[in-house]
Order: sequence, then C-alpha cells, then structure tokens
Amino acid sequence: MAGTSAIAQDDDKNMAASSSTLGSVQSAGELRCGVNTGLPGFASQNDAGEWQGLDVDYCRAIAAAIFGDATKVSYTPLSAVQRFPALQNNEVDVLARNTTWTMDRDTKLGLVFGGVNYYDGQGFMVRKEIGVSSAKELDGATVCVQSGTTTELNLTDYFNSNGMSYNPVVIESQDNVNQAYESGRCDVLTTDASGLYATRLELADSDAHIVLPEIISKEPLGPAVRQGDDTWANIVQWVHFALLNAEELGVTQENVEEMKSSDDPSIRRLLGADGNFGEVLGLENDWAANAIAAVGNYGEVFERNVGTSTPLGIERGLNNLWTNGGVQYAPPVR
Repeated sequence: MAGTSAIAQDDDKNMAASSSTLGSVQSAGELRCGVNTGLPGFASQNDAGEWQGLDVDYCRAIAAAIFGDATKVSYTPLSAVQRFPALQNNEVDVLARNTTWTMDRDTKLGLVFGGVNYYDGQGFMVRKEIGVSSAKELDGATVCVQSGTTTELNLTDYFNSNGMSYNPVVIESQDNVNQAYESGRCDVLTTDASGLYATRLELADSDAHIVLPEIISKEPLGPAVRQGDDTWANIVQWVHFALLNAEELGVTQENVEEMKSSDDPSIRRLLGADGNFGEVLGLENDWAANAIAAVGNYGEVFERNVGTSTPLGIERGLNNLWTNGGVQYAPPVR
C-alpha cells in the first residue's frame, strides 16, 4: 500500500508541475516573454516603443493561442548573459531571444526548445577598406564578440582549426560590441549572419562594410522554456508547428476564418473545426486559429520581419518549407 501511495503522490506532483506555467500565465493574465535587448528583425522597439520582430511575433502567437488576444504579453529585454538565469529563475515564461539550441543548453541548463524558428549560422563582417574577401584571411585580426554566447566558442574553434591567431575583444552587451566595432576597436565583428545584416543597416556608412561569405557554424535558433513542465513545452512547440502547417496548407492571416469551413481534414483539425486538439494542450480548440489570425503563418512572419521586402532583405534559404527546398517541417495535427 505504501508503494501505491508513493506512486499516487508522484503522479499528483507530476500533474501539478505539468500545468503550473500555463496556470500561472492564465492567472497573471499575460505571457512574460524574454527577448533581445534590440536586434532589428527579431526583437526591437519602434519609434512608438512597441516591440516588433520575428521572435516578438512568436510571443504574440503564444499569447493569442492561450488568451485569444495577442496583446497580452509583457516583454523583458535580456542580454546574452541575463537570458538563461531569467528563464531558470522564473522571471519569464518563455525565452524567445534568437537563442541557439545546443546539447549543453538542453541538458546542463535544463531547457527545452520549442523547435527552430530560424536556421542561422555565424559569420564575419569587416570594413571593405581592409581588402579582405574571405575569413581565411583574418589571421592576426582583432575580433569583437559577445560574451556568454556560442559565438564566442565558435570563434575560438574556427581560428584554432584553421591555424590562425586572433585578438578577442569580449563584451557583454551586443550593442556595445557593435559600437566597439564601429569605433574601430576591432577589425572584425562576428555574430549570427542575421545579426550582421541587421547591424550593418545601423552603421553610419553601411556600404563601407561587407559580410564575408563563410558561415562557420550551425545556429538553430528557437524559443525555450524550463524543463519539468511538459504541457507548457508542448504549447510553445505546437504554436510553432501550427504556423508552419498553416503555411504549408495555405492558411493565412487574411483567410483563416474562411478556411475554418474548408473540406480539407488537415485544415479543419488545425483550425479546431474537427477534433479536440486544443483540449490536450489545456487550451480552447481554436488555439491555432487564434495564433494564425494574430501573426499569420510562418512565411508571413518571416517575410514581414526579415524577408526580402524588409531592409534586411534575407532570402528564405534553409528557412523555406521542406516542400520548397528548405528544412522547415512540422508534424501534422492529428
């Protein structure tokens, strides 16, 4: 009997843990989202002080899935050093901050990643005047890099593996890293390629700088939550999958209401017209429809924030759907 009681107690604890984050978010009436301190295209504030960007749209989509209201989000800007303690210490509910999914973060830091919302890779930017066209020509260079990032580790690996030396200028804030590069403290700026394109736009003379062709790492970026709360991890993950499935099925921000009456069973399940797929997440059955109505499908989120029609002008590339030559792929709702 003692053994049975212990098992029952463990089950009760597990059930309580699995619903704790969703319950606290619902009780608070808002989602607390950790974002970048300012990275154009991913998370930055416009002139009106409103947060915008690809990661911000993910926060809005999660809020819409929970509340049916994408505005029920508070944003906490976090540096690279601050981001993991903030999540671990329950200061934010989800970290949507262009964060690379790695084994160390998955295990030692106790995080769960809710998919990859942007496939990126680390690169280098230099001034055109130094006459460098390849990262292999950077032997002896001074390199500005942000501390507490995979970028810092990749930099060491790349120079060591290519038998080159370098002088690191390691700074905590990415804004200060960028300023150090612009002021001439270093020859090279390194970070994710998407960040380099964003930073280049903000330099006084953007045309005086080039991003070198080499990509030296895999940087699968995505939202993260704490381990130990499967229900919450499922919500974050399936909001991401819903946006991908919506694009593949032709469901957009504009037609989502109309598509609820579609004859396609995949669309009907996604939008809550058939089945009880919201119930298993602890949400209403129109959770995905609400998320799509708030921000659009994945393709719309990408193009609005970082795509070819934006100042960043980034091609879909790996971030295209698997049906269009990319690697973005979502399990079906069924």
